[in-house]
Parts: sequence; structure tokens; C-alpha cells
Amino acid sequence: MTEQSRYWASGNWRVADGKADEFVERWAEFLTWSKEANDGFLSARLIRDRQDPNHFVSFAAWRDPESMDAWKAQPGFAERFSSCRELCADMQGGNYELACAV
Repeated sequence: MTEQSRYWASGNWRVADGKADEFVERWAEFLTWSKEANDGFLSARLIRDRQDPNHFVSFAAWRDPESMDAWKAQPGFAERFSSCRELCADMQGGNYELACAV
């Protein structure tokens, strides 16, 4: 992430057993498309729980909230997001803004 990042989209992903590697590949494809198709996209990270290898948290940094909203409204977003989501038993997502940095 960049220090200039103030806005994030985040996901808390619970991947089905045996699907973690495929999930990581699909997530990378989804966020590669996101980077190429959206001017306000800054960076993304997918982190994996060391205690629970089927649990992932993702963060995508955005220039502004309007860019995040436009990303979700773009043709192709729903299909690419669903490709990741279908490998999961649960997924919770949200949009965030910086409250404090240390």
C-alpha cells in the first residue's frame, strides 16, 4: 500500500477446503484486471492466516471513493468477483477510509 492511500476495499474470505490455491489464482486474475481497468486503483494485497490456511483477508487501495464505486459498477466486475466468491463458504466485504496512521 502507499502512504497516500486513504480508501480501501477489503474482503474477509473463508475458502472451501481444497480450494485455496485456485482461490489465490482467481483473486490474482481479478485484481490484475482491476488494476488494468481502473485508473483510481493503487494496489492490492491478499494475506493468508497462518493458523487457518483457508482464511484470507484482502485489501485494495484506491485513490478516492468514486473510483471504488466505479470499479464495482464496471462491466466484468460481478463475473470476476463471483469467480472468487464461488470458491468460498463465506465472504464479508466492505469499503473503508483511513481513520489513523502510525
